[in-house]
Amino acid sequence: MSGDADIIPGDEKQAMRWAASVIPDKANREKDDFYPTPPEGTTALLARETFVGSVWEPACGDGAISKVLIDAGYDVLSTDLVDRGYGQHGVDFLMEHGRVVDNIVTNPPFKLAEQFLLHALPRARSKVALLCRLAWLEGEGRRKIFESTPLAHVWVFSRRLNINRSGIAPAYPGQGGLIAFAWYVWDHAHGGPPRLGWLQHPGPRRHRRP
Repeated sequence: MSGDADIIPGDEKQAMRWAASVIPDKANREKDDFYPTPPEGTTALLARETFVGSVWEPACGDGAISKVLIDAGYDVLSTDLVDRGYGQHGVDFLMEHGRVVDNIVTNPPFKLAEQFLLHALPRARSKVALLCRLAWLEGEGRRKIFESTPLAHVWVFSRRLNINRSGIAPAYPGQGGLIAFAWYVWDHAHGGPPRLGWLQHPGPRRHRRP
């Protein structure tokens, strides 16, 4: 390890649990793709985007995104298929056809991200913001979707978010996660190609070896 490598003391067992929580694997994948968004992830989005009118969080989980939006003064409808102690549960977003709101902001189940996007666009009058992996940009099928929808911005985190299964805390606070994420924002008022930008979340900085 080089002399200027990032070093943060931490409990070895916690480090192993944290690593297992962020490495994708089908056998231990969290049920219903429940990976709560850290507050700084939503705060960083709100530093770049403004949402006019109501906001629907259709995969609210334990309220991770909704609570930040509410604290910022937004009128938020929080729903989820699964009861995690927050919002209205038993609501299958993909089966909701009558509700239309001004904006939709969510961290969708990874395996259903495309379905969430295509279902959200006609149900939001203004913007749709999805937190997805940066690698979601890849793929011929998604390229066609991106080119045929009003994708306005892709906001990339300059320091990776720690998004873990089961709410396991990072072993080394302030150190970025193993997977790169970005906020993808569609705006029905947007025309032309999407713009790329960067987000810096306000979490603690990493320590370095003296």
